[in-house]
Amino acid sequence: MKRKRLIILLVVVGMLGILYFPAHNAARKHVNYMTAVDNHPLNCTRCHLHMINEGPLYKAVNRTYRSPYNLAISPDGKTLYVVAQESSELLVVDAQEGKVREVLPVGKQPHTVVVTSDGKTAFVSNEWADNVYRIDLTSFGVTDTLHTGNGPAGMVLSKDNRYLYVANSFANEISIFDLSSGEEVKRLLAGHDPAGAAISPDGKTVYVTSRRILKRPYRKPISVELTEVNAVRQRVKTRKLFHDAYIMENVDFTPSGDLAVATLIRPKNLVPSIQVEEGFMMTHGFGVIEPGDSGRIIQLLTDEPNAYYSDPFDIVVSPDGRKAFISSSGVDMVQVIDLDKVRKLIATSTDKELKEYANNRGLSSRYVITRIPVGANPKGMVISPDGKYLYVAERLDDKIGVINTGTYRLEREIDLEGPGKITVARRGRQVFNNAGGTFQNQYACYTCHPDAGEDGLVYNMAGVGMGRNVTNTQTLRDIADIPPYKWNGHNQSVYKQDGMRFSTFLTRTEPFNFDDLDALASYIMTGIKNPPNLRYNPDGHLTPAQKRGEKVFFRTHTNCGKEIPYKSRCYVCHPPPDFTDKLLENVGSLSETDDSIPFDTPQLNNLFNAGPYLHDGRAQSLEEIWTTYDPGDRHGITSDMTKDQLNDLVEFLKSIRDAKYYSKYYSEEYKPLLKALYKHNYYYDLRNGKENEENNH
Repeated sequence: MKRKRLIILLVVVGMLGILYFPAHNAARKHVNYMTAVDNHPLNCTRCHLHMINEGPLYKAVNRTYRSPYNLAISPDGKTLYVVAQESSELLVVDAQEGKVREVLPVGKQPHTVVVTSDGKTAFVSNEWADNVYRIDLTSFGVTDTLHTGNGPAGMVLSKDNRYLYVANSFANEISIFDLSSGEEVKRLLAGHDPAGAAISPDGKTVYVTSRRILKRPYRKPISVELTEVNAVRQRVKTRKLFHDAYIMENVDFTPSGDLAVATLIRPKNLVPSIQVEEGFMMTHGFGVIEPGDSGRIIQLLTDEPNAYYSDPFDIVVSPDGRKAFISSSGVDMVQVIDLDKVRKLIATSTDKELKEYANNRGLSSRYVITRIPVGANPKGMVISPDGKYLYVAERLDDKIGVINTGTYRLEREIDLEGPGKITVARRGRQVFNNAGGTFQNQYACYTCHPDAGEDGLVYNMAGVGMGRNVTNTQTLRDIADIPPYKWNGHNQSVYKQDGMRFSTFLTRTEPFNFDDLDALASYIMTGIKNPPNLRYNPDGHLTPAQKRGEKVFFRTHTNCGKEIPYKSRCYVCHPPPDFTDKLLENVGSLSETDDSIPFDTPQLNNLFNAGPYLHDGRAQSLEEIWTTYDPGDRHGITSDMTKDQLNDLVEFLKSIRDAKYYSKYYSEEYKPLLKALYKHNYYYDLRNGKENEENNH
């Protein structure tokens, strides 16, 4: 019996040995292909467990963190009110004892909290719910819901607490609410993607910052808008332009009102990215706005010749007006600015010199007092009424840092009692938001992909030739199921995109180590979702124009009754739910500076706020794709369409929501077309690299 068992054991071991080597070789080959390197560790759980983006296993390996984003302080300085963005909560924190006292669920993706001067009421903007909650801080409950425009973000109260100004980030508007009635009394046009707001000490002026650039001619210098609102007349007074800058997150006034300061980034996207290793791809700093109609706009950098302080987010001025604090999110630091030295620099410089200062990285030592290391990804800040302490939202550590403004030291951290475990995806989010992987910390993944979307700029990555193959930044939202990546489709996985390629063309440094790359891929594949399309499709019920546009999108015949070839039908290259066939196509959009290559079909989910369009950002609007840049009907058959049909098609495209929604819903009328599409020989053959002449017409 023992001998028989031994023989069976030897047979089993032998069979396992026979199977092991082919399986090991196949696994090695697969990992080499997916990562584009031959030494990435073999570990199935790295990909097949931590890349799952829904279901029980996803919930088992991931956690919901609090992710503090912005905060406010009570008039007596004893209580902090913290927006926990990821968990959609408002936290009441004892500033002295460092304890979370109350937790209130609020709307989806809350952005900002402001508190009235009597400390009795707070307002929280819910960016993904299109509303603002009014909260009674005595009973700690929601007492009213103010319905805003699309994507409410930064807010500010009027000096008498009668009006609330709300920046609607997705709609490019400013809502003004009369708080005595709870009604929206005005809606003003702001810049592109307004984010932060501040009011002058005299209460007469409201500034609203913007993150995305204004429309401009193709491949021309960029500008971003700071909207100035006359708070007395509640009208836009002027639109101040910051040239060659973007991503202005926040703004603050000095107590005397002699200056306002705002964070900004200065990208160099019009020249090849070879300058990364030359030390001059992205620069970071702040803008200074002088009051009055003749007030100047000055840009100053906080970077140094060999060190960068990327992704400035918030800026707050001390009660005495002598210092400003900037949270540099990409390097986990708070920078301290001497405003007296800034005033002196401005007063003693000519206009020509001030213009040159915008690119001078050797100037920061004259006004940067010090830099204070803090927790991961510092965002919103608030200073105590007596000016002694600065509170910093350490978003990706689930903590509030407490800085002594006299010693410039991080004295302690307040734990917000989030999950203790750092998951793989959470670590990946930290890597995504940190600039440590790029040359001299010039930029993080977040810099070009704010909120994991895209920054609206066009870059030349200096691969084959300088000045050739310029590309429009693509979103990273919901891309898990739509490989390949990059406009040319050369990257079969996120591992290749953010590993070998990232280090070669974007960072000019050593690639991420394997653990960080695995974590980054996990975050990108599982943790980035599209915001709900509440502006154009809030509940799935299409407007009459959108329904007509849907018919155009799914049409099979022209207005003259001629059958449209399969390749020229909108839904064939852009089928739901991802609205991409994941194939390479040539739609006639190549320019004279492009190599002759096809392009990866982009997804259309949440297209409404993703301009400019086409691979090189040539089209400033959806309409231009077919009116200006569709020669010979190569990008679908559109020349027969009436203007009304094109308008309706654009309205439908703007209504397209996230892929998860469309995996459950699309019009019953078009299900047979899609069912036939996935069975169609042409579609199958194209996926397998073959060309079916019969179905290609």
